[in-house]
Amino acid sequence: MRKVRPLTVHHLNELLLVCSLVLLVAVAAVRISSRSGLPTLLLYLGMGVALGSDGLGVTFNNAELTQVIGYAALVVILAEGGLGTKWREIKPALPTAAVLSTAGVAVSVGVTAAAAHYVVGLDWRQALIIGAVVSSTDAAAVFSVLRKVPLPKRLTGILEAESGFNDAPVVILVVAFSSQGPIDHWYVMIGEIALELAIGAAVGLAIGWLGSYGLRRVALPASGLYPIAVMAIAVVAYAGGALAHGSGFLAVYLAALVMGNAKLPHWPATRGFAEGLGWLAQIGMFILLGLLVTPHELADDIWPAIVVGLVLTAVARPVSVVVSTMPFRVAWREKALLSWAGLRGAVPIVLATIPMVGAVPDSRRVFNIVFVLVIVYTLVQGPTLPWLATRLRLEETEGTADLGIESAPLERLRGHLLSVSIPKDSRMHGVEVAELRLPPGAAVTLVVRDGASFVPLPSTVLRRGDELLVVATDPVRDAAEQRLRAVGRGGKLAGWLGTGTAGGNG
Repeated sequence: MRKVRPLTVHHLNELLLVCSLVLLVAVAAVRISSRSGLPTLLLYLGMGVALGSDGLGVTFNNAELTQVIGYAALVVILAEGGLGTKWREIKPALPTAAVLSTAGVAVSVGVTAAAAHYVVGLDWRQALIIGAVVSSTDAAAVFSVLRKVPLPKRLTGILEAESGFNDAPVVILVVAFSSQGPIDHWYVMIGEIALELAIGAAVGLAIGWLGSYGLRRVALPASGLYPIAVMAIAVVAYAGGALAHGSGFLAVYLAALVMGNAKLPHWPATRGFAEGLGWLAQIGMFILLGLLVTPHELADDIWPAIVVGLVLTAVARPVSVVVSTMPFRVAWREKALLSWAGLRGAVPIVLATIPMVGAVPDSRRVFNIVFVLVIVYTLVQGPTLPWLATRLRLEETEGTADLGIESAPLERLRGHLLSVSIPKDSRMHGVEVAELRLPPGAAVTLVVRDGASFVPLPSTVLRRGDELLVVATDPVRDAAEQRLRAVGRGGKLAGWLGTGTAGGNG
């Protein structure tokens, strides 16, 4: 029996040094990615491969550990995506996204599995697993790429909501196809998926609402505790949904979506913390997946991966988009972009570990095919998406920027301190303080301009780049923020011109 060496302080120091260097290289890789247009996931996967058995010699073949860490990373990525998604942008897109992430997934699985069976020669179980695995768009890829592409908000809303929703049914399908014994009849599987999605949605919405209610009414002793509490609530939603035999992934996304649009205290700090955790989750997940693959074993699976990926990209995804958007008014240009923007990333690779853990025959080949497919088609789709949007004339110029508002509760004074940042494109530029028409109980107490602060007069004209401190009592806190956002979007005549007052976190 092999004796396990104890972990000493020296070993811990070496491990910390290696991890820190890997993180620094990964952070630098983001800069390289932004300049070259190369998707970051490829750089991180490449780092993992370079560290692996065919590179520096790090041997790692624990698919079960990879699956656990991958699930944890997906929870963080979905939470970060939900927190950064504005309700008013995805609300009109929800029906389309819901059909695309359910019926669209079913169409994609069927077409891709048929190609894997009849063209590549895989048996039906393996073909169905591959069809399900690659039919999920990747939340990390969508959230990172689409926010750099100036698409119409409707299309961005569809793609972001779809990537947040479709992980749930796909995970259920992959687990069902990877289980031992015969596969359930299709109508039984549909019923199970519907039930799990319903439970996950109910748990996520409930926990998100309760968490938002509590955080807005409890003044924590330090602002740094709010980001920790928000992420903890999101993880509770995932665990609660999973333990209730529902979809934990849908639960965490919806809980984060609710909290992200609830005007929580210290929101910019929370958003930055979640974004940092999201990056850390992506780095760790991609590098671990790169370690798991053995490059010299991929040669025989390159051609099958290209064939399956071609069918998925050129046939399955477009057909699923056309079928899913039939009940809705979606122009053909938009359908073309939706078809090309079905970005894959780490999610399919993580899901490909499920049959490996379940000891499905030839599951290693399934993993290799999915790995190659993701690499090849991410290289093709990611960099060409901005070009296609330009060719289809679907770029959208930047509109009026929303205000950045951070709220800090003043529990003993029964009030709130709102910190307001006026961006350069805000229509609050040129508005006098008196013309804000804040509700009684709210007032602008300080203006910071060009590094200098002063107490404003009612006639003080606000300028782009100003930062305001607004004090509001508890009863009028929401009304004050809504009024500020309305003026930021519509100017001094916002209320009379019919400019809406609702808004999410800035």
